[in-house]
Amino acid sequence: MNKNILPQKRRRSREIALQVLYALDIRNCETVDQILDFYPEVDEDPDVASYATALVNGVWNSRFEIDTLIREYVVGWRPERMVAVDRAALRLAIYEGIINQMIPIPVAISEAVELAKAFGTEESGRFVNGVLGRIVRALSPSVKDEEDAGNNSPQTHS
Repeated sequence: MNKNILPQKRRRSREIALQVLYALDIRNCETVDQILDFYPEVDEDPDVASYATALVNGVWNSRFEIDTLIREYVVGWRPERMVAVDRAALRLAIYEGIINQMIPIPVAISEAVELAKAFGTEESGRFVNGVLGRIVRALSPSVKDEEDAGNNSPQTHS
């Protein structure tokens, strides 16, 4: 997967991934491949389609780990009781920013909030922001340790 695609292409990939994850979630009899077969990627840029597919597969394969994080750090909101769009946005941000560390966590949060606002309810943006904020604050020592480890390595410029 090309992590160096343009931000607007990544944003479009996230929109597609959110829609596919939503479909997977509410149609639990379908597999990732079955849902992706129905999604009209014909007109999409190959980088967009590839990134979206990688996101969907990554999130779906990590959803139990992601949902465990949500259950552990968010009291009173089990993932299965959340609005499906909110759940998809949360899973996407947690996968992309925390589990796979594809993008910085603040970017993952911002993108998830924007997706929730665009596709969710009137309260979705605030809800997603609050949940992700709580998870990141709870994980901050371990997340910070990982970031510090990367910053303490010798840097070479070529």
